[in-house]
Amino acid sequence: MKSLAEPQDLATRFEENRLRLRAVAYRMLGSTSEADDAVQEAWLRLNRADSAEVENLGGWLTTVVARVCLDALRSRKLRREDPLDGDDVPEAGTESNAADEEMQLADSIGSALLVVLETLAPSERIAFVLHDLFGVSFDEIAGIVGKSAAAARQLASRARRRVQGTDAAPDAGRARQREIVTAFLAASRAGDFQALLSMLDPGVVLRSDPFAAKMGATAEALGADAVARTVSGRAHAARLALIDGVVGAIWAQRGKPRVAFVFTIEGGKITAIELRADPARLAGIDVVLLET
Repeated sequence: MKSLAEPQDLATRFEENRLRLRAVAYRMLGSTSEADDAVQEAWLRLNRADSAEVENLGGWLTTVVARVCLDALRSRKLRREDPLDGDDVPEAGTESNAADEEMQLADSIGSALLVVLETLAPSERIAFVLHDLFGVSFDEIAGIVGKSAAAARQLASRARRRVQGTDAAPDAGRARQREIVTAFLAASRAGDFQALLSMLDPGVVLRSDPFAAKMGATAEALGADAVARTVSGRAHAARLALIDGVVGAIWAQRGKPRVAFVFTIEGGKITAIELRADPARLAGIDVVLLET
């Protein structure tokens, strides 16, 4: 009986999983060329791994592909690249079966669903695709996205609401959230104290984690007046962003998030602002830069 570690058997088993892996990667990335790259990377990693210890090859390969796709999505969002580019449109003269395969992939997911998937934060998309479309457990997804199983379940649930068209943030829709945070950042940069007061709830609280405090941020400010004075004339380098799917702001250096500004908005007013600079926490968040 052949061992899985034997090269010929390993290649055969990988080919048995290739179509499924490509389908997973395509739904995550929305690009056939990127999906092929992700599958190829999985093959390379399999060859470098001790395959004799891989008990569930299909599950192992799916995990690898998902992690490759997650990295690609996060990189894409930080660069603000368009996920569907001209490279994915078959050119005249390419083999017909390649074009047919492209059409079959697009038909299998549906153009409308693909458009909605492009609006999701990377971890949301990974969780939704793996669980809802391919039946991967939340325990497995948790290890891929670097969160707890409960958090992975929430990611998939939030994505599902978006896909079903029922997503609405409590007390403020995402468009309204974006409008408020954009206005807040503009007023902060301009030092417009009155404008800041108009956006802040009277009981608003601003808190910074110890890492942000060490960088010079105020540890805590309570009340609209105190918070407005704290942020007035600041936030010049902050960029509007989706942070784990919620509108906020990010300060980054060389493309790496250094401080996340997390807002709580209720009744059209900002009720809390949290500054997070803990590297461990920042490493686990999804950031999508937004145009202002």
